[in-house]
Amino acid sequence: MSTRIRLAQQPEADELLGRSPLAALVGMLLDQQIPMEWAFSGPRTIAVRMGGDDLDAQQIAAYDPEAFAALLSEKPAVHRYPGSMAGRVQQLCRFLVEHYDGDATAIWRDVATGTEVRERLNALPGFGRQKSQIFLALLGKQYGVRPEGWREAAGAYGDEGSYRSAADITGPESLAKVRAFKQETKRAAKAAKSAGPPPDGR
Repeated sequence: MSTRIRLAQQPEADELLGRSPLAALVGMLLDQQIPMEWAFSGPRTIAVRMGGDDLDAQQIAAYDPEAFAALLSEKPAVHRYPGSMAGRVQQLCRFLVEHYDGDATAIWRDVATGTEVRERLNALPGFGRQKSQIFLALLGKQYGVRPEGWREAAGAYGDEGSYRSAADITGPESLAKVRAFKQETKRAAKAAKSAGPPPDGR
């Protein structure tokens, strides 16, 4: 697994995402309540602070929890909530060690259908259905992992030509389009909420 990725918008961070399936998973895990570029630059920051240029699930799983939280909390912090996210990253890595011998690619390697990959992703700590669908779309669109029915299993995130999520970001222009889509979705949801229910419950 080695491809050109531009999710972090930083060459070294993106290079790691392109060659490390674990880094991509950790970036996806971190992608909540912070800008996407910040989230996907996190794996590189973690790797450097651990003294290397790659991530190892077994090493992270075995790391002292307080020391790992402190590592993510160093300035600049890896996340807005570095302590809680450190715990989630370690949970993810422990799960990978227990179920996949620490090998992230085993989640999708030789899996026949997109639905099965999505369900395997959904079983990961910190991955709900939406995050699993986005990561499945990312695998298909940018990493060449395309089991049968992967677009359908990814839902709208698998649509060709869409600009909905991290799966569609290949540079600054597409990042701007995805950000605009997200902002419009939030505006629409807020407007619908303020409008209230229709009369007579219809």
